[in-house]
Amino acid sequence: MAGGTAGRQSERVLETLEAYYDAAPRPLATTEEVGPFTLFLRAEEGGFPYYARPRLAGDATFAPADVEQVLDRQRELGVPRAIEWVHETTPSLLPAARTTNALTIEECPLLVLQDHEKASAPTGFTVERLSADGPRIGDVQAALHASFGHTDEVGPSDPGNRASMIDRGLLTLVGAFDADGRAVGGGSHGPRGRTTELTGIAVIPRARKHGVGQAITSTLVADALGAGIETVFLAAASMDAASVYERVGFRRTATACIAEAR
Repeated sequence: MAGGTAGRQSERVLETLEAYYDAAPRPLATTEEVGPFTLFLRAEEGGFPYYARPRLAGDATFAPADVEQVLDRQRELGVPRAIEWVHETTPSLLPAARTTNALTIEECPLLVLQDHEKASAPTGFTVERLSADGPRIGDVQAALHASFGHTDEVGPSDPGNRASMIDRGLLTLVGAFDADGRAVGGGSHGPRGRTTELTGIAVIPRARKHGVGQAITSTLVADALGAGIETVFLAAASMDAASVYERVGFRRTATACIAEAR
């Protein structure tokens, strides 16, 4: 009985994540149905270049031809050739994507919050939520860009479309700052209904290994829970990153697959 209950709970969580993944891009994207995929296409300048995902509530068994069809359509449109999915929900897609030999595939731990373990900013750093009209959105975005490039050299301030997304309630952005007020990292979450995903959590190299990433994650979780969010999840780029999130109360639930053209 206990095993059956756990199985049903896991299935409900996966269904919740699938519904979120389908809903999250739609306010900022147009869509096109390509075989068993929904192809999301960026609808405004400065937005995220999207990807294809298995159609919500679809029951297709994926074949290499399906993957090649959507990649060909992305090539025709001049958009990034990329596919994202949850392996446990769509298990046939991983072998189909591998067979094409056209994609580099990352398998990332997908973690869901169980119990929030609060973490404060370490000495010498502050972590705060940014408002839509705040002056430091661009600085945080520049620090995040440097973080993902594994450099301490932070480029020019560039807010992109983040202020608009914050103003529309589509994004919450958190910034981390050193004692001199310089942005050293940040992260965000994108609420849709009662579910949100934490994304883009990163810290520049000189500010790492102090607990800043853990504090950013905890601040985002506290914001989401305070807004009445019921399901908080994220995909970790590595097992090391997953261990940081586990200290905040996340537990591995599934595997997020990210495939991009070689």
